[in-house]
Amino acid sequence: MKVSDILRVKGSTLFTVTPDETLLVAVNTMAEKDIGSLVVMEHGDLVGMLTFREVIQAIVANGGGVGSTLVRKAMDDHPVTCTMETELDEIRRIMLEQHARYMPVMDQRMLMGVISFYDVAKAVVDSQNFENKMLKAYIRDWPSEDVSGSN
Repeated sequence: MKVSDILRVKGSTLFTVTPDETLLVAVNTMAEKDIGSLVVMEHGDLVGMLTFREVIQAIVANGGGVGSTLVRKAMDDHPVTCTMETELDEIRRIMLEQHARYMPVMDQRMLMGVISFYDVAKAVVDSQNFENKMLKAYIRDWPSEDVSGSN
């Protein structure tokens, strides 16, 4: 299974923010849309990711509030990315090694979507459920053999 398969099921809705927006605007968007990340875009290019991890770090650094902090100051400016062709097993490995919960999907410089750790886990479970269903159907339809050995 590839990233393109996950995005096909998930859909392509993307929420973005510019690096010069305030963190308050970004946090309000995340809360309103019930999402854990925003892609940070500037002049059509991916320049960072803002997740709840960066938001919490900024709140702690600001003594409990977001103040007038800009997204640019809080965002991860070197997010781990993947392509539409990246295999699911590779995504799982990268996400675990890098502690990445969200990963932008790129086609060269074009943002194609974002996959989350949840999306990957759901794809794995769905794939296993499908495989189990096929195996059970195969076993149920197993051709009967003549155990006596006569033809």
